[in-house]
Amino acid sequence: MFHLSPWPWYVAGPAITFVMAALLLTGKRLGLSSNLRTMCSIAGAGKLADYFRFDWKSQTWNLVFVAGTVLGGAVARFLLLAPGPAALGPDTVSQLQAMGIEDAGTAFNPVLLFGTDVWSHPLTILLLLFGGMLVGFGTRWANGCTSGHAISGLSSLQWPSLIAVVGFFIGGLTITHFVLPLILPLL
Repeated sequence: MFHLSPWPWYVAGPAITFVMAALLLTGKRLGLSSNLRTMCSIAGAGKLADYFRFDWKSQTWNLVFVAGTVLGGAVARFLLLAPGPAALGPDTVSQLQAMGIEDAGTAFNPVLLFGTDVWSHPLTILLLLFGGMLVGFGTRWANGCTSGHAISGLSSLQWPSLIAVVGFFIGGLTITHFVLPLILPLL
């Protein structure tokens, strides 16, 4: 197994810039949520809803992008992941422990959030279903996902993408700082 450090900003930033420039020059837009529409269209959902009636073959390049994302995640997890937990700052560890995550800073995936016991708690399942519905609704309402708006939309200077990204950050910070501390003790 290899253990590599994360790429520095001066390598990763230009790599993302190169990909976005190539997409913009070819008239394509990056986004993961659009692939769900493509997969549903391939499966025949166009017979049920007009939204899924489109030329999905023009989006096969994006399906290859998703496959590369999954493959890259697998390579990072199984071949490049350094042993031990993620490096967290002491303040973060103490805040997480105050919220009931006792193994924060010592386990890569805290048992409270990622253990098999979470599937036996009805509240956890309800929260996952509700959160998934909110994400799906928000993605459709915003006409794209965080990656599409934050990377593709902002790089092409789209005003709606800037508004969406600001909303994503406000929502994420609100949930993290105000809602999550209320939910974790219930689990």
